[in-house]
Amino acid sequence: MTRIELPIGSMMVSVMIHQHKVIQVYKEQQSVPIEEHGAHQLRVDLDGHELQLDTSELNANALAVSVDNAPWQWVEVPHATAQQRGNWLGLAALGFKLFKSAKVIKAALLGASVAGYAWLFSWQFALMLVACLVVHEYGHVRAMRYFGLKTKGFYLIPFVGGLAMSEDKMTTRWQDVIISLMGPAFGLFTSVLGVVLYYATGAEIFAGVAVLSALLNLFNLLPILPLDGGHVLKSISFSMRSWMGLLACLGGLALGLWISYEFGLMLLAFFIFIGSVEILLEWRSRHQTHLLPLDRYGQIVSAALYVLVAVGHIAVMWHFADSDNVILSLPVKVLSS
Repeated sequence: MTRIELPIGSMMVSVMIHQHKVIQVYKEQQSVPIEEHGAHQLRVDLDGHELQLDTSELNANALAVSVDNAPWQWVEVPHATAQQRGNWLGLAALGFKLFKSAKVIKAALLGASVAGYAWLFSWQFALMLVACLVVHEYGHVRAMRYFGLKTKGFYLIPFVGGLAMSEDKMTTRWQDVIISLMGPAFGLFTSVLGVVLYYATGAEIFAGVAVLSALLNLFNLLPILPLDGGHVLKSISFSMRSWMGLLACLGGLALGLWISYEFGLMLLAFFIFIGSVEILLEWRSRHQTHLLPLDRYGQIVSAALYVLVAVGHIAVMWHFADSDNVILSLPVKVLSS
């Protein structure tokens, strides 16, 4: 993926190029439609300005640009950074891609998740837990599709959680924020629905779904990579300054280590190791990143959405804090300990 920035008037326009094709144009981080005119010419309406692109020489790493019918100017297209595929890590990634492509694997992992959680707890709890995970991961997939990203659905991983997969790369930090938050947001819908059904039927199983969904999604909102909250923190902080992003993400890891030690969560420690690798890669590629950063307005809105979703889950758990059922009141006791 290669990004070319063009100053047009008071605007900054970004042209995204992949495999010798113009795939997207952004005006101040907002995607704008591209119209085809001829075999190699594209036109983009920029609210008062007309941008024309000639892609006939993209194979030679050259792009012709014209603004408001001005003479064509040729712009050099930098070479995309080559990815090393000859090592064992590349082979492992390729093997995993082949592994996840089969639909039968999804069904097998779903069955393994239900069986595993049923073995540890009960089949009723297993079904509730898996339902909460499915809704959460579906939220991520819906957000990916909203931004036009190709997906391969999601996969449930026994005793770990779930993983939503995208074939395309994100192009903006805003996409990362929304995709990360949609999982907990859909989980909040599940929690609210559970509360409504509990009062409509009086069945405590719906209250259990509400509390369990709220607890799982609130845990996922912790500002620790690779959790959803960590991705929101990374997108906001790295949009400010690279060193602020590094400090914020390292602070999240420190919080995760404390929680892991305090509650004996070894799985969280494994997540923290993965998050450390992600932070290292983000820092090393900070000058070559193709992700458009959040502006100040985007940073404020992202933080507000994060707080809104988190407060919603806390409110659901707090609603059952005084319940006589030990399970329903347990999450608030954990938060207040």
